[in-house]
Amino acid sequence: MNYFPLLMNIDYKKVVIVGGGHVARQKVEALLSTKALLTVISPAVTDQLQHYIKEGLVTWKEKAFEPSDLDDAALIFAVTDDEEVNNAVEEATQHWQLLSRADAKGRVDFINPAVVRRGDFVVTVSTSGASPGLTRQIKADLAEQYGEHYAQYVSFLKEARQKILKLFTGDAKKQRLAELLDPRVLKWIEQGEKQKCDAWLQQCLGGKQ
Repeated sequence: MNYFPLLMNIDYKKVVIVGGGHVARQKVEALLSTKALLTVISPAVTDQLQHYIKEGLVTWKEKAFEPSDLDDAALIFAVTDDEEVNNAVEEATQHWQLLSRADAKGRVDFINPAVVRRGDFVVTVSTSGASPGLTRQIKADLAEQYGEHYAQYVSFLKEARQKILKLFTGDAKKQRLAELLDPRVLKWIEQGEKQKCDAWLQQCLGGKQ
């Protein structure tokens, strides 16, 4: 199957995870960086899920699955170890809702790629389920290649770009946007010399603010 990759805004949208085990915990943790409204449906949950529930990060319905649990959900995860329950979740999922079954035995509208997140900088990798081990290996390589300083680097680029778009047009704008990728900027950020970046940007803007 050829999946279409995209980054999705699910802030304030209802996401339902049917299941309370290890895989459910993984899905919740992947979603915590968003503002999605997370609901777990399961008679029991892991200790770590209990922690998220007590923190108010997740709503827990301590019960067996019912079709009405999916009302208004944008994303649905069927992640139980019971095929009959996963089948019931699939049956109850409407055509406009997106479903992912962890057992991959039925409807799978989407899969979760491995993610390396550094603030606004997001890198994803997937083998479309062919080799989770390779996916984890490449994720580890990317996490090492793109260290934590990339969060500050991308934040600086974002701020600088907004200033350039406000102050310049035409070729002058294109030139300055290209100059933002001067490798010295990344090096200064990595070395913790943000003041050099600010001074460089001021020079790039020609004293304009």
